[in-house]
Amino acid sequence: MIAGDGPKDGSAGGSARHVPVLLDEVLAHLAPAPGSVVIDGTFGLGGYSRAILDAGASVIGIDRDPNAIADGQAIVAEYGGRLQLAHGRFGDLDEIAASLGHDKVDGVVLDIGVSSMQLDEAERGFSFRFDGPLDMRMSQEGPSAADVVNTMEARDLARIISVLGEERRAGAVARAISQDRVAKPYLRTSELAGLVERVVGKKPTDPIHPATRTFQALRIYVNQELDELGRALAAAERVLKPGGRLVIVSFHSLEDRIVKRFLAERSEVRAGGSRHLPERTLAAPTFTLAAKGPVVAGDSETARNPRARSAKLRAGIRTEAPSRPFDAQAAGVPALPEFKAARS
Repeated sequence: MIAGDGPKDGSAGGSARHVPVLLDEVLAHLAPAPGSVVIDGTFGLGGYSRAILDAGASVIGIDRDPNAIADGQAIVAEYGGRLQLAHGRFGDLDEIAASLGHDKVDGVVLDIGVSSMQLDEAERGFSFRFDGPLDMRMSQEGPSAADVVNTMEARDLARIISVLGEERRAGAVARAISQDRVAKPYLRTSELAGLVERVVGKKPTDPIHPATRTFQALRIYVNQELDELGRALAAAERVLKPGGRLVIVSFHSLEDRIVKRFLAERSEVRAGGSRHLPERTLAAPTFTLAAKGPVVAGDSETARNPRARSAKLRAGIRTEAPSRPFDAQAAGVPALPEFKAARS
């Protein structure tokens, strides 16, 4: 499922902007309480963090976007020191928590994807709703989407768009980009969106803009989002106390598949056998499932916010078993080409 080119918190600006998707469900599964410590690995605009703080818990808020950390200082002051903010990647959340004096915590919450703050700023280049530089870097450092589009080999670009965007015409899009960038590099979001629309085509009945999948793929690739998600799941397993809660909200199938596989494998207690093969010996489960299947938004929330239809929440409760090595490939993190410029 494609999240689309819109805020993941479902806001359209104004007073609703800070209200994240599935807030009540997140709080119910996270169970924050006075004296507990929760890591909000995707601080963003602070929607989840505020609600957790209002429940009496302390929060370690992490964001790779320096703007989010700067804007969050007002919330730090508002809650009298119960909120600690750190600029970094949520894949390092256990190390960040330890550096702030917390070797173990009571909860971890992750809201996967791009924030409304980033989408609403044209100069960040995440959205084709606004013309801006083709950037897409959450951390504002490293190779940009323009670097990828203008220098990567066409075959590698096609794989990225196919795997991460699930775009059926990825090869045609990549070839068109490779041919056209020789005369003029793609530096603006509107330029790339126009090319994709020309190649893919647009029908009045299409539910999303034809550039949505390509933009999604570039954003995920530039920010290494699926790799970071895998690292974050392993880090959460290491940092959570027995009884600690892990809650993840995702917005499309690529993310949800990784979370689902991780929790299924980590909660497995019995490996089925047959008369030909004996049962496998399993390590002690590190999580128990907090819910069977994904939790989705109710009718009232989807009525207020149609984009909540794509959100899925999965949650687990940490056991006393020791953490285990993480196999990214087995969890569904795709192997992708490394960024390198095409040969001239």
